[in-house]
Amino acid sequence: MMHQLYLGLEQEALKQKNALWTAREISQQPRVWEQLVDSMQPLQKELQQWLEPVLALPNLRIILTGAGTSAYIGEALQAHLNARMKLSAGQRVEAVSTTDILSNPDLQLRKEVPTLLVSYGRSGNSPESLAVVRLADQLIDQCWHLVVSCNPQGALVKSAEDNLQCKVLLMPAAAHDQSFAMTSSFTSMMLATLLLFTPDYEQYKKMRMLAGLILQRELDSIATLALQPCRRLVFLGSGPLLGIAREAALKLLELTAGRLPSFYESPLGFRHGPKSLIDDGTQIVLLQSANPYTSLYDADLRLELQKDRLALHVSAPLPLSQIAGLDDVWLGFPYIVYCQMLGFFKSLQLGIGPDNPCPTGEVNRVVQGVNVYPFGQE
Repeated sequence: MMHQLYLGLEQEALKQKNALWTAREISQQPRVWEQLVDSMQPLQKELQQWLEPVLALPNLRIILTGAGTSAYIGEALQAHLNARMKLSAGQRVEAVSTTDILSNPDLQLRKEVPTLLVSYGRSGNSPESLAVVRLADQLIDQCWHLVVSCNPQGALVKSAEDNLQCKVLLMPAAAHDQSFAMTSSFTSMMLATLLLFTPDYEQYKKMRMLAGLILQRELDSIATLALQPCRRLVFLGSGPLLGIAREAALKLLELTAGRLPSFYESPLGFRHGPKSLIDDGTQIVLLQSANPYTSLYDADLRLELQKDRLALHVSAPLPLSQIAGLDDVWLGFPYIVYCQMLGFFKSLQLGIGPDNPCPTGEVNRVVQGVNVYPFGQE
């Protein structure tokens, strides 16, 4: 009888390590993406009809928002959507986290500017997400809501019911991660946004193939890389890949329960101070751009790091020959799969159960302890 393997480990071994959900949810991503593509196709017409009059507003502001990992979806997509959507001169896409909006709504929301608030949420139960939806309706004269979530029973989805100003885009059931760390949910909600606003199925097919290669062929090399005795990890990326680098740093920090500090920067920005943290216990993951111009700066920094010979290790997930022709926003998918796997194996190396790396409850799968205060009321 054959046993199902996830990231090269049998289910029973993963259960004993409190790692089954994380391994399964990292491994399943290419299959979940196919489910998402299939589920979105019959919805595209309905979604586009709802969006059409909103996107026709000449000074529309599209805010991509969420907390933590969900916020980094917007950070990874913002520049690409601004460049590839057919926006008029007065329209723009912005990534603003719910945590920034909630703490300073008067600085982040504009009463007179028509706004489409795209809210991301794995569970849809984060208090910040719910509060920001209410604040947007309170403070903005014309506001529409697109809820992108993995949980049909979440409060965010429920808040959109029977509201013509709201639309819900649900992910496949498997994208509702049970593990502490967001993996399938992150990539699924990011993919759904691209398929809705800037669909490119040739790019999608290539990125899915590369993610599959990493899961199948890079497993041993990533597991070996995780065994290196590093004291900190740095993720570097430009443009859309800076958002991916930020999410990679958070995944590493979460999955190792904060025991392995992680940082992110752009390759050019890294020289301006952050490079001083490099020592012989520092691993660096360079998320190389496939853009021929941008990649020149990546190559310069990699050569400089190799010449300095200070870092413990400098790696790149894929060679340039494999990523050629892929837009960086699509390249972010195989890259984050690589980084999720690295975080998973680092967690196991440290004897931490990645499904619940902080069992004492200081941090939780859905954030706890957030007080939401009324705004604008004397």
